[in-house]
Amino acid sequence: MAGNSTHTVTNQPPALAGYDLFTADRALVEAVERHTGPDVLDEVRDELSTLGRASGSAQVQEWGVQANEHPPRLRTHDRYGHRIDEVEFHPAWHRLLGKGVGAGLTGAWTRPAGHVRRAAGFLIWTQVEAGNCCPLSMTHAAVPALRADPALAAEWEPRLTSTVYDRELRPAALKPGALFGMGMTEKQGGSDVRANTTEARPLAEAGTYTLRGHKWFCSAPMSDGFLVLAQASPSRGQGGLTCFLVPRVLADGTRNVFLIQRLKDKLGNRSNASAEVEFDGTWARRVGEEGRGVRTIIEMVAATRLDCALGSAGLMRQAVAQAVHHCTYREAFGGKLVDKPLMRNVLADLALESEAATALTLRLAAAYDDGGEQERAFLRLAVPAAKFWITKRCAPLAVEAAECLGGNGYVEESGLPRLVRESPLNSVWEGAGNVQALDVLRALQREPGALDACLTEIGLAHGADHRLDRAVKDLFTELADLDGIEGRARRLVERLALVLQGSLLVRYAPPEVADAFCASRLGGDHGASFGTLPTGLDLESVVERARPVP
Repeated sequence: MAGNSTHTVTNQPPALAGYDLFTADRALVEAVERHTGPDVLDEVRDELSTLGRASGSAQVQEWGVQANEHPPRLRTHDRYGHRIDEVEFHPAWHRLLGKGVGAGLTGAWTRPAGHVRRAAGFLIWTQVEAGNCCPLSMTHAAVPALRADPALAAEWEPRLTSTVYDRELRPAALKPGALFGMGMTEKQGGSDVRANTTEARPLAEAGTYTLRGHKWFCSAPMSDGFLVLAQASPSRGQGGLTCFLVPRVLADGTRNVFLIQRLKDKLGNRSNASAEVEFDGTWARRVGEEGRGVRTIIEMVAATRLDCALGSAGLMRQAVAQAVHHCTYREAFGGKLVDKPLMRNVLADLALESEAATALTLRLAAAYDDGGEQERAFLRLAVPAAKFWITKRCAPLAVEAAECLGGNGYVEESGLPRLVRESPLNSVWEGAGNVQALDVLRALQREPGALDACLTEIGLAHGADHRLDRAVKDLFTELADLDGIEGRARRLVERLALVLQGSLLVRYAPPEVADAFCASRLGGDHGASFGTLPTGLDLESVVERARPVP
């Protein structure tokens, strides 16, 4: 009928679904192949492709939508007035979390090439739904902190690295798998955790305490255990800020005192519960020595910081994939958007940022797998630098990618608004930008081996590109001038991250990608916004490389 003719849909791209997020990401595939030994490479490829196909399926993508449309709800009391402090999640949340656990995203520490395969999987899974990656990240990251106490590690590590998700609140010893959360910040201190006021009083049993105080941010409050910081009373030991393990349910089946005051109403990350928690006689077990809490938990913080960078890399990859996919099919002004020189410039610029983030984060994961002294020194400096820079590039990239879809990108159904809301999170979580920059300065001042390791890595590309070589010289100039270094810390960290990315791309990326990155990011031939790459570059190849081919 004539009346239906206006409803004919034309010039709209097909849904980006029913494809393999892993094999469609050439930069990620190459990074995995580069950092995985030949003896397990086929196994890793198969594993990641299985996760990639699941992640690209319409069903799993719908779970991500549902988990965000139905955020968690706090139930402090049951119908009879008993305090229960439970958080209710939509079934889609549990499906997602079960899928993530089952994919080994908490099991990096016990498998060959464990960190590389897990990092790639985390980058893929973030693109489906970032909120459930929070408990996956903290569970993964808790393992090195628990290893400060071999007995605790022996008890908990098999549960944390399990591929079985058990959502029930019951004693961890009865569960085939467990999740971990973390509580560090408090109202009065924020990132300055040494200002924490939560008290820990020793009990008769060695290594056990009761806690009294609060935590301003406690993520994933339905986890089985939490690593928290509190001030130990000096009555028995040396006292001071100490790390503790707080189980959600005690061994006898009773619930620990874990009073959830409210859930945070966040900008993004809405599927995930972040809570304010009170302790009042809460049973806890010490992890590590009294007064060494920061040192004990710092390995967990470092691992979650890498996950922040990985998460941002995943968000960027999905934003670029959506933008390139849309422009490949959408026609305007007499041709495909992807073929228009100005749009191609924008897409190529976004693709460069995404590939550089992928290359650096997978390199850091490979350093964890190596585990040698040189690589540990490299991580000490490179992790906070990468966390600073990659997480900060995520938000402007997500906004620009949404703009590539025009008005469609501002509509919730496109998925881009969720990426935009999520994009600032990782630059705030686990220490905001200034915290990362100051951490880099501390590493430079206290651990000279960290700088040597980073410069050795960067030096592997010496002589391959004159713009990279010049940027390294500029970095040396920054490092040589220590006057007012704190005020210039962001500038220094930005340059360090860029030359690390440039070194990796010059060595491993296709020439057109390395050339465009060095010209714009290191050579200074770039404007203040995306889409200002210089002329004379092979941007068509850069964009085609970033296209997700279903």
